Amino acid sequence: MKRTFIIFIYLVLATITYGQERTIKEEDYCRNSIYSILINHSEQHYGPNIADVFLDMPLPDKFNDHDLSVKIIQLDRRTPKKEKGEDFLRRNNVASHLVARWFNRDPKTGVCNMDLIRKRGLYNASELDKIIAQQTIRKNAILEDAGEELIHNTFVIVNDIRYVDKEKAGQITGMVFYYLIATLGAVASGYSGTDMTNDFAALGSSVQDIMNSLKGFKVKVNTHLYRLVWNEEVAYKFYTEMYTPVPDTKKKDAFIRNRHLFKLEYVGSQMSSGSEVSFLGVNFDTPDQMIKKACTRAIDENIANLARNFEPFKIKVQLSNTSPIQAPIGMKEGITENTKFEVLEKSVVDNKTTYRRVAVIKPEKGMIWDNRFMAVEEGAVGSTLNYTTFTQISGGQIYPGMLIREIGK
Repeated sequence: MKRTFIIFIYLVLATITYGQERTIKEEDYCRNSIYSILINHSEQHYGPNIADVFLDMPLPDKFNDHDLSVKIIQLDRRTPKKEKGEDFLRRNNVASHLVARWFNRDPKTGVCNMDLIRKRGLYNASELDKIIAQQTIRKNAILEDAGEELIHNTFVIVNDIRYVDKEKAGQITGMVFYYLIATLGAVASGYSGTDMTNDFAALGSSVQDIMNSLKGFKVKVNTHLYRLVWNEEVAYKFYTEMYTPVPDTKKKDAFIRNRHLFKLEYVGSQMSSGSEVSFLGVNFDTPDQMIKKACTRAIDENIANLARNFEPFKIKVQLSNTSPIQAPIGMKEGITENTKFEVLEKSVVDNKTTYRRVAVIKPEKGMIWDNRFMAVEEGAVGSTLNYTTFTQISGGQIYPGMLIREIGK
């Protein structure tokens, strides 16, 4: 008979009084892992600047960092038109490199270890050793939770960033104002009998300068999402023929020969809206700061929409408090007053994790955290909250540490 262990997500009794509070270990749950890369059009205006700021962009904090050494794919007019990010992923066997990183594989010796899986899967050493021993005895991919929750939930996001030239539009608008006001000056001179052309021309010049200063920086980003394929067949072949904790030439060579075994599957794409970004708080003497803000906001927008539209990519976050109900998630993740979240209780059955809905919550009006990039610097409403506060609309009792997940399409 299968034994089922119901885990009330990482809850520790803090007091024994009525209305008892519970404490949690921050980030004590399994998160999706991502590798983020840029398709850079090096010959477009601001192309080099976009590449520089991309390397300095913060990784979305609701994911594990699974970046590889190559972060930028350079494209120019000499690049074949059919070349895409997907071609780069396939030609460079990126999937195999993602797997190698999971097992800290040494390319010189082929030696692997489980340190990263132990850390991200929240195992202690004895638990993981036991699971590996079971796998050896039973001759199958027993690491179901590590495979399904960790390795299979490894994603690649390919960001194609294109600059939208607002400068020309700003200059044209400024010129229109300049000539319009100069014309009004000539008309006013005719009526008054006094030459007012120079006065109106000076005003027109000021308006032109203002319009040009407000041109800002705008980008459109097309983000493509891929998921690492890690099934029982792939896992079994890897563990039995390629995984080795000690130097082994045969297994090292087997991994190299079988790089084609590891694949990425396409999940979906999302285009940013290209909406205006406030540049309050930006130092205009530092153009890269403006570029970084625009690009980061656009990529975060795409990631939020991909998470909403594609079930495997959904973000799970812990509840920090329940009186009131709060969680460190906000506008960067696309939260609005109409967003609803399910509160999840975690269950482990035969090393396999499942989640059961126990309640539904929604954000309180005016209590949504604006955690978008540089929101504090621009003085955005809600940028200093640090949490979004929720109201429970259905379900039973909830505790700090339980996970919440958006109820999307």
